[in-house]
Amino acid sequence: MASSKEKYVRRSISVRLIRHGESKNNQVYRDAQRLFKGGTPDFDLKSWTEYTDEHRVSDPSLSDVGQEQASRLSHYLEPHLANQAGKVRFVISPMRRTIETMLPTLTAMNRNSNENPHVKTVINGFYFESEGCHTREKVEPGMNAEQIAECLSPAGVQDVSYVGFQNGPENGWYAYGTGPETRHESEQRAARFYVWMMEFLDEQLMEAERSEVEDIFDAGVTLPGEENDKCHNRFEPRARRRRTAILCGHGDFMSLVLKRIISGFGHAIEREGESHRSAFVHFNTGITELEYFGKGRFLLMSSNQVPHLHGPSGECCITGGSLKDGWSYLMPSDKILLDSEVAFAFSDDVQPHIAEQTEALRSLYLTKSGSSLSQDELDTTHHKSNALTVVVKRGLQVVGCASLDERTGRLSDVVVRPSARRSQVGRSLIDAVKNHAIQSQKFDKIIVEPDTSESKAFFEKMGFELTEESTDEKYTSEIVHMECKL
Repeated sequence: MASSKEKYVRRSISVRLIRHGESKNNQVYRDAQRLFKGGTPDFDLKSWTEYTDEHRVSDPSLSDVGQEQASRLSHYLEPHLANQAGKVRFVISPMRRTIETMLPTLTAMNRNSNENPHVKTVINGFYFESEGCHTREKVEPGMNAEQIAECLSPAGVQDVSYVGFQNGPENGWYAYGTGPETRHESEQRAARFYVWMMEFLDEQLMEAERSEVEDIFDAGVTLPGEENDKCHNRFEPRARRRRTAILCGHGDFMSLVLKRIISGFGHAIEREGESHRSAFVHFNTGITELEYFGKGRFLLMSSNQVPHLHGPSGECCITGGSLKDGWSYLMPSDKILLDSEVAFAFSDDVQPHIAEQTEALRSLYLTKSGSSLSQDELDTTHHKSNALTVVVKRGLQVVGCASLDERTGRLSDVVVRPSARRSQVGRSLIDAVKNHAIQSQKFDKIIVEPDTSESKAFFEKMGFELTEESTDEKYTSEIVHMECKL
């Protein structure tokens, strides 16, 4: 269990974002670029479009080059994970090319299962590439869980879970689609995946808070026997192996997710008014390459590359870019972090990054059966001028939210991130609503309609009581009517 000195420990999980190998569609577009002189004054757009429409498919396999890339990735990843990883969590897009990219690695790890760490695989149904699954704008459902399991079977993968399949894993991951995904829809989905990814990683970090976990620790601390470990050596066996998450996805969608990581929805507030943003680690003489397109538009081409230090004559020169070089101390300790703050705003005035996160929380964790309103009515309610959005934030990261109708005192869509439920986030949200109601004097009671036994128990702890209206025909055995008089 955590000791009195645990507040100084900075545990972390090793996370790798990996793009899939070259797909047959990538090959089609590359060939079209060459055949029809893309990027030149003689570019033949009509022929280019006809060629790509004829040859691209909705969910392509890897090209020959992509298969070679996947094989080489396996030759790097498998020995690295075998020697340095503890439990490994693979999160893979449901598209064929990402699954095929990870197959050689998964096969190698299962072949040597006696030596390698325990592996779990998650197929995330909303980690697919932008635009979805379509052929000439005709929607294709994509693979379902059974078809994906068949693709994974050559690797001997046993422990697989399926999340984010909007119509259920028995249906294709894009079965809900009505057309090619728009850019706005891709951005919304990236927000959902970003929130899901944080929760996925937070849940694992919380394991170390509840009990002893061998593979989640402060990797910046050198223990006896580790003095000669070379942090840049990815194959050297480690006495302590680290929890590792491998996320295999797509170039464009990964960029949308990274945009949210870098822009800092996870900004922590170290002290009141003092924010701490994400930090970027560099080896000594490490090179990060950018392209600047004017008007503040940067493209990150590569990060912390040290090609000049690779090879037998240079590896000994790689220094300064590991957690043991003190980089983890850029992360503020839990002791000085501002736990949370509550903010109110009319729905039309909610800042875009807050609105995006609240919608992501609702989409991920709000039950669909509990509201007496239809989805269209809910969407309309969220944007009425008299509807208040209440959010609990840690820095710029939303960890709880709710909607408050000031005409009726009805509080709805109350959501708290699962990893934050053990803290006082839920109480902070309800207390803030009560204080707002008392100060505004617009209503004398707060009304909620919880739809699960868990949410009902929560509201009872917050001072809400069942009313006689709960026996009305419109209320089911799951949904009840509760009030808190002020």
